[in-house]
Amino acid sequence: MQKLFLLGLVAAIALTLTAFLAAKSRARKGDVEVLDTDGRRRLPQFAGGSMVLVYAGAAGALILLLLFASVRLVPVGHGLVVFNTVSKTFRLAPQGVALVAPLISDTELYDLRRLEYTMSGVAGEGKRSEADDSLWSPTKEGLQVGIDITVWHHLDPRRVVDIHRGIGPDFEEKIIRPAVRSVIRLVISEYAVMDVYSSRRAEIQDEINAKIKRLVEKDGFVIDEVVLRDVRFTEQFAKAIEAKQIAQQSAEQMKYVLEKEQKEAERKVIEAQGRSKAIETINEALRQSPSYIKYLYVDKLSDKISVIVSDQATIMDLKGVLDSKK
Repeated sequence: MQKLFLLGLVAAIALTLTAFLAAKSRARKGDVEVLDTDGRRRLPQFAGGSMVLVYAGAAGALILLLLFASVRLVPVGHGLVVFNTVSKTFRLAPQGVALVAPLISDTELYDLRRLEYTMSGVAGEGKRSEADDSLWSPTKEGLQVGIDITVWHHLDPRRVVDIHRGIGPDFEEKIIRPAVRSVIRLVISEYAVMDVYSSRRAEIQDEINAKIKRLVEKDGFVIDEVVLRDVRFTEQFAKAIEAKQIAQQSAEQMKYVLEKEQKEAERKVIEAQGRSKAIETINEALRQSPSYIKYLYVDKLSDKISVIVSDQATIMDLKGVLDSKK
């Protein structure tokens, strides 16, 4: 806006100077020249049409200057709050070209698009990127946790004038930041540290979102979403969590080994039970037929063997034994 006004001022000065030079040139052509008592040339005394030309140039320059001072270019997605210092009234000019009363209007440009407010401990992130801006809050057990958070929000166009009149353009530092800090400390203090770390993180984020909305939307700030970017712990607690995870992994490994050994023991029991049952079956068969032992003996021999001489007095006919079992 200042550039536009300066451009108009330069144009007005240029137009006035041009009119003056034109009038001077016209006076010279009419041989109108005034000398002082020493014979030195003085400024020409314009006559008739020359004076009209000067006045017209001055009037045109003034009109041009007022025109440039009356025009405001409102970018896309923005709104311009205009305050008339004479009538003491406010209005909101939408995007595009806006006309304001020059000299008596005070203006302030507001971004009506989605805005981002981030508080983070990572260097280069957030509104205060030069410092650790994480929100440190005590949990239910009294342990400190740091929350990195992003709030997406925008202004209600119907309430921009009220925001400008009651809060001002630095509304994020006056309203958004204090509200977020207050809600996070309130919510985190109701949960255990492991809830924040893992299992109930989504639930915590939803609760923070709802409470921030209730707190600030009544003033014209629309909360689109609150995102928990990261959860931080003190160095001592982080080491304790790491040790616990290692212990859990060791316990899971031991559990696997025990389950494997138990299954192996169960397999051996089943195998022993099967062998015991087989022995009982063989014993019962022997009681009923003593020659069954010969069958078992022969069954283990090669198919090519047909006769066995066990001693000088005994010759066993394998074919007869096998045929008798068939």
